[in-house]
Amino acid sequence: MYFDLNNYLFSLYKHQCCIIDSVFLANQKIDSKVTTLITYNKGRDWEPLAPPTTDMNGKPISCKAPDCHLHLHLRWADNPYVSGTVHTKDSAPGLIMGAGNLGSKLVEYKEEMYITSDCGKTWRQVFEEEHHILYLDHGGVIVAIKDTSIPLKILKFSIDEGRTWTVHNFTSTSVFVDGLLSEPGDETLVMTVFGHISYRSDWELVKVDFRQSFPRQCTESDYDSWQLTDLQGERCIMGQERSFRKRKDTAFCIKGKSYTSALTTKPCQCTEKDFNCDYGFERSRTEGDRCFADFWHDPDSPPEDCHLGQTYESTTGYRKVISNACDGGLNRQQSAKQHNCPLLPPRGLRVGIKGVLEVIVPFYQGDTSSTKYQVDLGDGVRAIYQNLTVTDEPIQHRYEKPGVYKVTVKAENMAGHDEATMYIQVTAPLQEVHLEVVPIAGRNHEVNLTAIVLPTEANLTVFYWWIGDNLRPTLTLQNSLLSRFPETGEVSVTVQASNGRSMVQDTRTVRVYDNFQVIPLSFSRNLDHFNPNIPEWREDIGQVVTKILAKITGVPQESLVTVVKPGLPTTADLYVLPLDSKPAKRSVFRIPAIMQAFNDNNVSFVVRGGLQVLVMLADPNAAGGPGVWALAVIFLISIIATGSFILYKFKRKLPGSRNVYAQMHNEKEQEMTSPVNHSEDTQHIIQGEEFIDDDLDSQTLGNAGGSPAFRSLIRTTTNHCY
Repeated sequence: MYFDLNNYLFSLYKHQCCIIDSVFLANQKIDSKVTTLITYNKGRDWEPLAPPTTDMNGKPISCKAPDCHLHLHLRWADNPYVSGTVHTKDSAPGLIMGAGNLGSKLVEYKEEMYITSDCGKTWRQVFEEEHHILYLDHGGVIVAIKDTSIPLKILKFSIDEGRTWTVHNFTSTSVFVDGLLSEPGDETLVMTVFGHISYRSDWELVKVDFRQSFPRQCTESDYDSWQLTDLQGERCIMGQERSFRKRKDTAFCIKGKSYTSALTTKPCQCTEKDFNCDYGFERSRTEGDRCFADFWHDPDSPPEDCHLGQTYESTTGYRKVISNACDGGLNRQQSAKQHNCPLLPPRGLRVGIKGVLEVIVPFYQGDTSSTKYQVDLGDGVRAIYQNLTVTDEPIQHRYEKPGVYKVTVKAENMAGHDEATMYIQVTAPLQEVHLEVVPIAGRNHEVNLTAIVLPTEANLTVFYWWIGDNLRPTLTLQNSLLSRFPETGEVSVTVQASNGRSMVQDTRTVRVYDNFQVIPLSFSRNLDHFNPNIPEWREDIGQVVTKILAKITGVPQESLVTVVKPGLPTTADLYVLPLDSKPAKRSVFRIPAIMQAFNDNNVSFVVRGGLQVLVMLADPNAAGGPGVWALAVIFLISIIATGSFILYKFKRKLPGSRNVYAQMHNEKEQEMTSPVNHSEDTQHIIQGEEFIDDDLDSQTLGNAGGSPAFRSLIRTTTNHCY
C-alpha cells in the first residue's frame, strides 16, 4: 500500500472498510490536531469525510467544508465481545458505522454515531451517544445497544441501513451489558446479550431471535443495484467499475445464506490516477503532478540482483498502483528502456559475526558471481573464496589463543574492489580472581587494591569494585585501584572481574585503625626457592609467622597480623594492633618482647626438605619507630629503679634475701621451656605479665580454608638453651 504522507504524521491505525480492498480510513495528526481522511485508491489520494446535511432529527447542520468535516475515532475495543468505534462487515458492501464528531478536529470524548451506506460518500447521524453495534443477515439487520455503565433492558434495531430504528425490550429486568454475540454465519438472525443483574450475580444470557419478524426469503426483485463511486462521483476506482446488490428499503425479507453482494465488474482505461511515483521519485505539486527523481537516486542504475549477461528495465518514474486493474489508455511505463546488466564492482562490503566463531560476508551491490574474496583471519590463516555472498555460508574458524584479531576481507572483480575490516575479541573464561589488599589500614590513608585474575593471559577484563555498603561500583580496565577508608572499623571490599564470557569475584575485609605499629620483616634467602608468588602461599606463610611469634612472645595472636608481600626477595610486614580490652600500660610490653625475639634469631620454621627459614627484622635499627624504643627504654629504666629500691628494702629487713632470690631465679630457669634465649630483663617482663605458653607442635602451612594446590608442609621447631 502507498501512503503519501506529505510531511505529516499519520496515526498507526488504518481501517479497511466497505469490503473494498482499496478503501481505507486513517487519522492524520498535525500539531496535535487529529482529522479523519479516506482514500479510494490505496493511499494515493486522501480526502476528508463529508459532513451530513442534517442531524438525527432532520434539522439542518451548519457544518460546511472546508472548515468543518466529520471525524471518527479509529480504535479497536478492549473487550473482545463488543465492537470497536468503527463497524463494517465483509458481506455488507458500502456499510460503515462509526463514533465521532463534527468540527475542525476530532474531539476525544465526543462520540456521536454516524452511518454511511455508500462507502463514505455521504453520512447520516443516528445516535447522540456511542453504541455497541452488531450486524445480522449480511447487514440486513443492525442491532445497537448503548455503551453505558448503567443497567439496560432495551435495544434498538434497523432493517433499512439505519434510516429508521425500532426499540425492543429484550428483558424484563435491567442488565449490565458485558457483550454481544451472534451465532456463526453472516446470514444469522439470532443474537445473545450477556451480562449480569448486579455485580455479585452470575452471568445472565438473553437470546434474541429476529427470524420470526421476517415473513419470507428475499427474491431478485427485492434488490437494487448500487455502484461504487468516490467523493467526486468517479466510478472508475482502482481501474474498474464495480456494482453491488443491495436490498430495497421497502423490502421486508431475509437475505439468507445464498446472498452475494457483488454484481458486476468492468475494467476501465488507465489514467493518471492509476499510477504512483516509483521508488526514488517524488510527485511535484507545482509541475502538473509530475514525478521527478530525488537527488540521491539514479534512475538508470541497475538493480542489486542484476548479473552480467542479464538485462534490466530502467524506470520512467511511474508504476501502476498495486492491484489496479485498468487496461489500455495511458501507459506511464511505456517509455522504459532496456539495458544490459554491467559488471558492477563490489560495494557496501561488511563483515559480521554469526554465532560464536562464524564470519559472514555480505555486501549490497556488485556482481557476486564473478567476485573473489581474500580473507585474512588475523592469526596467520588466509584463504580465497568464490561466490561467498551467493551461498550465504559463513566462514567457520577456531582461534587457538585468546586475544584481539583483525579480520580483513577484500572483494575484487574486473570492475573494482571493496574491503571491510572487523576486530574479533577472543577471550578465555575467567577461572578465579584473588583480591590482594593489606588487611590493616590507617584511617584516610591511601590503600592499593589489586585483583589477580586467572588465567593470567585473560584480556579486556572489566573490574567492578564495591567498597563498604556502596551499591554503585567503581569500574576500571586496570586490575588495581587506589582507595581511602574514612572511618575506623571493618570494611568489606569486593572485586568482580568480567570479560563478556564469564564473571568471578572475591571479597576481603580490611580493618581500619587510627593507630598501629608496622615492623618490616625479611626471611632467609632459602625461602625464595619455595616462593611461587601466589596469594594463597603468601597468606599461609603470614599465618605461620603470626602463630609462631604469638607462641614465643606470649602476645595475643589476635593483635598480630603478618602480611607477606608479592615478589622476590620474600619480605613481609608485621602489624601490631591495639588491644582495647587490655590496660594501656600493658601494651608497651609487646613491642620490646617482639623485637627481642627477632634480635635473638628465635623466630624460625622448617620447610619441606628440612630447610630452616629464619624470620628477621628487615631494619633492626629502625623497626618499631623511635617513639616506641624511647618509650621502652624509659619504661625499662623505671623498672630497674623500682627493682633496686625493692631489693634495698629486702636487704635491710631480710639478711638472707640474696640467697632466696638466687634460688627463685634458678627455679624459674628450670621451668623455662621457651625456645627463645631471653635476656634477664625480658624474661622478668614476660613472666610478670604471665605470657608464657606451651611449646609449638608441628604445624601444617595454612588453614583448612586455603587452596590445597598451594599447600606446603612446615614444621615449627624450638631452640633450647641450657
